[in-house]
Amino acid sequence: MQQIQTMPDRGIPQSIIHNAQGLAIIRIYKAAAGFSGRVGSGVVVARTKNGWSGPAFVSIGGAGWGPQIGVQATDFVFVLNNRNAVDAFSRGANLTLGGDLSVTAGPMGRNAEAGVTPIAAVYTYSQSKGLFVGASLEGAILASRPSADREFYGRDVSPRAILNGWVKAPRAAAPLSVALMGHQHTSMGMTQR
Repeated sequence: MQQIQTMPDRGIPQSIIHNAQGLAIIRIYKAAAGFSGRVGSGVVVARTKNGWSGPAFVSIGGAGWGPQIGVQATDFVFVLNNRNAVDAFSRGANLTLGGDLSVTAGPMGRNAEAGVTPIAAVYTYSQSKGLFVGASLEGAILASRPSADREFYGRDVSPRAILNGWVKAPRAAAPLSVALMGHQHTSMGMTQR
């Protein structure tokens, strides 16, 4: 999150974070030589009346074909622009990017700060490491990870309970919470100016 935020003229505008209803932060690994496969994992958080929720764990997978070659690790931040997008993640069912949710590359840089109205349920921002020609997330399947949620929270909890703020986040979530609150305070300061 912090690395993507600090990319000069390519970071997520603070106004987008300030208005976000949720965020999914996911690292995806992709490899291809004609046929491609991608797999990854991460967390989803949602804005609640008491601040940000604890993290709900997700995984992503997909396959493709075509003129693609290379290996790549990409860090993605999906900005969930409306409550419907958060609800889609909270159901715990498989979710198809580009199918179940409209996804588009988000506005970037300082020029996008003012007057940005969301045009898609989800904006994507990314930073890649590796060499890869021909990239797309269309058709990728996101799924909840109940076993990871159970291990992190110490009991069975649903993504819905987590993302609605009905479950208190463990101490291990503090670094993420601090990072998100830092972005919130920065964006609030910018709005007040």
